[in-house]
Amino acid sequence: MEPLALHATRRNRPVAGGLLVLASALLFAGVGAIVKAVAADLPIEVVVFFRNSMAMVFFLPWLMLRQRDLSLRTGCLHLHLLRSAAGLGAMYCFFIAVKMLRLADAMLLSYTLPIFIPIIERFWLKEAVSRQTKIAVIVGFIGIALILKPGSGLFQAAGLAGLASGLLAAFAMVGIRRMTVTEPVARVVFYFTTFGTLVSSVPLVWAWETPGGHLLWALGVMGILAIMAQMCLTKGYSLAPAGQVGPFNYGNVVFAALLGWLIWGETMDGLTLAGAVLTCSAGIIATYHSERHMKS
Repeated sequence: MEPLALHATRRNRPVAGGLLVLASALLFAGVGAIVKAVAADLPIEVVVFFRNSMAMVFFLPWLMLRQRDLSLRTGCLHLHLLRSAAGLGAMYCFFIAVKMLRLADAMLLSYTLPIFIPIIERFWLKEAVSRQTKIAVIVGFIGIALILKPGSGLFQAAGLAGLASGLLAAFAMVGIRRMTVTEPVARVVFYFTTFGTLVSSVPLVWAWETPGGHLLWALGVMGILAIMAQMCLTKGYSLAPAGQVGPFNYGNVVFAALLGWLIWGETMDGLTLAGAVLTCSAGIIATYHSERHMKS
């Protein structure tokens, strides 16, 4: 769910970029649906491990073929560790939320990261936040409150796990932004994929269950779709500024709602729908004004 080309050369092709980001949203929704299906029969620890190990299987050959001159030496290992911990934590929280919530709710809560990013940038990177972005953040939290419904509904462990996935993903994104000043994107991905696979293998000591044939196929497809989604997202962000293509990420919520309805008969109530509109609108506004602020 993270764009890897935050500092890639930007071209003025917003239509192509937007379509690629929209394609990635559809693919990520498919990943979420597969996670929800397989998590009914497998521990989350096993699903997370396969998500990371599949990425490693596909990424390493690409790295050897396309990035032969890449040096893996780094002067900011602590930032790689922080980014990897945040990214892996976001993945665990997201998979827990997908297993226990409606698919669209889990996707929506995980996509709250544009609301958290300005706050983290303000306190971590000491960057100023525009007035419009502050308003968007407030609106976003109102939307989150409508979705979580304090006192009932999703305001339980599963809902908070979904929200935590958005917060941790925001930390990972800000960490990527700070590192890519000196670190090439491929090196950042290498360390995250490596650490993610190694760390997610540890819980298998007590949580391992051998996937059956159909589950193994589903986990393989999940890994392929995740890689394809990441490639589309990366390419999309390389073709146009985030403020132009970022809003297409929220197509994920629409696709997830459609898949949830078709497969599990899931529907949204009125308050959740209103919260979704506010949260998505706030995320789009925050992304747009953050992009403009970075250019000014």
